[in-house]
Amino acid sequence: MTACTVIGLGEAGATYAAALVAAGHSVTGFDPVAPSTPAGVARAATAAEACAGAEIVLVLTGAAAARSVARECLPAMPAGSCYADFTSSSPRVMRELGELAGGALFADVAILGPVPTQGVKTPLMVSGPGSRAVADLLAPLGAGIEIAEGEPGAAMAHKLLRSVLMKGLASVVVEAVTAGRAAGLEEWIRAQIAGQLAGDGQAVIDRFLTGTAKHALRRSKEMQDTADYLSDLGVPAEMTTASSGALTRMAQEPAPALR
Repeated sequence: MTACTVIGLGEAGATYAAALVAAGHSVTGFDPVAPSTPAGVARAATAAEACAGAEIVLVLTGAAAARSVARECLPAMPAGSCYADFTSSSPRVMRELGELAGGALFADVAILGPVPTQGVKTPLMVSGPGSRAVADLLAPLGAGIEIAEGEPGAAMAHKLLRSVLMKGLASVVVEAVTAGRAAGLEEWIRAQIAGQLAGDGQAVIDRFLTGTAKHALRRSKEMQDTADYLSDLGVPAEMTTASSGALTRMAQEPAPALR
């Protein structure tokens, strides 16, 4: 049994806390606003109190609170314990927090999927001196864990690069389907999207890298016209407008090299 602390008992924090209790671990939690506490979790009055005596602390707050939480929790933790930051802070902030760890082992943990649907089995990437402690605690719960080489921040660097694709792609899909619905062509545009997402992924990447730069100027004008059409439909066109600007820039730059 491991003495665990979970800072932040929102949806993700409560999910991990409940799973750790079910696995037989001793779990203390802290959250200044969450209205409920998972069964079996002892709720502390302060973050520092929650961390006193903890072998591992999992921080699942918003990124804006990462620094203040670390400054309160780390001085209260025993030497050799693990402080695992799950917040979506930048690699630079993760390195900064790692330097504050003192006698604790800092771990930068990137969540690589939606916890609400995948629960504790959501894939994770971990970096920093506390990586092994995080893997030993959460892998038995079913989490797929990859340890990234490098200092704290390495895991988050991977996640944020992934976010360029995943959050950008999601925004583009929402904009396209919304426009398709407004035009009475939702099923058609859905089929177009599904077709583009299928097949040989590496070949699609290479096609995008070469074709986009080659035809950037023409496509920029096309996207300007597309943005005007979405305006006529009454559909917001932030992604389309941004694509037009990006293509205008690419038209003035050397084409990216393939691998």
